Amino acid sequence: MPRRFLFALILPAVLAVSGCWFENAPEEVRLSGETMGTTYSVIAIGGDLEQAALATAVEGTLATVNAKMSNWDPASEVSTFSAARSTAPVRVSPEFAHVLAAASDVHKKSGGKFDVTLGPLIELWGFGPRQPEDPVPSDVAIAKALEGVGQARLLTLDAGAGTLKKSAPETGINLSAIAKGYGVDAVAAALKSFGVEHYMVEIGGDLVTKGENAKGEAWRIGIEKPDAAAQTVQLIVPVSNLGLATSGDYRNYFEHEGKRYSHILDPVAGRPVTHSTTSVTVIAENAMLADAWATAMLVLGRENGLKLAEEHKLAVFFIDRDVQAGADAYMTTASSAFEALTGN
Repeated sequence: MPRRFLFALILPAVLAVSGCWFENAPEEVRLSGETMGTTYSVIAIGGDLEQAALATAVEGTLATVNAKMSNWDPASEVSTFSAARSTAPVRVSPEFAHVLAAASDVHKKSGGKFDVTLGPLIELWGFGPRQPEDPVPSDVAIAKALEGVGQARLLTLDAGAGTLKKSAPETGINLSAIAKGYGVDAVAAALKSFGVEHYMVEIGGDLVTKGENAKGEAWRIGIEKPDAAAQTVQLIVPVSNLGLATSGDYRNYFEHEGKRYSHILDPVAGRPVTHSTTSVTVIAENAMLADAWATAMLVLGRENGLKLAEEHKLAVFFIDRDVQAGADAYMTTASSAFEALTGN
């Protein structure tokens, strides 16, 4: 299963928390399936909805996104670019350029903690398709891998010309920390084209909502408690007309000689993060930005991430292990923007 798609830790049912439906509840269409190595679900609410047409549009949209953004399809646009050895500018699709521009913005604002050229480190630490013989790389191996990491240094996007170039032939792009969110937004756009004004779209925990649920209320989303053994709710928040994503470190890691190594890799240090933050939820204007910022904030950790969240007015919710209180104890921290949006 793709690495990034294990990060999304909103409950799969998304807890569209509801009581009894009103007697004259509007029509509701529910769609679900598999995509991007995980699952998707769509709830569309309105009148005269054609389920078959909506299903065809959703599946077609997801197929298009995968054809451009999937690192697991060797024929996709991102895979083709990564495999090419040319360092000349290459014309890219508007959708690919849009995602790269957003990734570059988060990369810059996060001080490089979000990076789509992280591939060499993912493979080195064994969280990619090839497992190293030694699960803990040497300092020399890490330094070598870092030579191939650095989005601002290795990639040049000319949005006006619609071109992208790499500065080294071996440079590759991994969009798994942002493409899922983009896919959510793309499906939402497809629903809008049908005139659907009330919906929720979710892929592997990343989601976007519009309008209201069937009770005429804001969509209510459950944020999962970071417990690998069970799925329980830490917090329920109202989300309307916004995107939401969660990244966590507690389901994908390895242990070696009594030390725990998270799959959350710091692109600057070249190593797994060691802070106590175990889950981060971000609410943003769309799912793509929420997806990218959730990863960046988890790499940063609560202390540094909260400062950045306040600086850029980002709505972020941190869950930290409370080491002193015990193995199953947690403490939570919300940015000012998150508190203002959710009342938590």
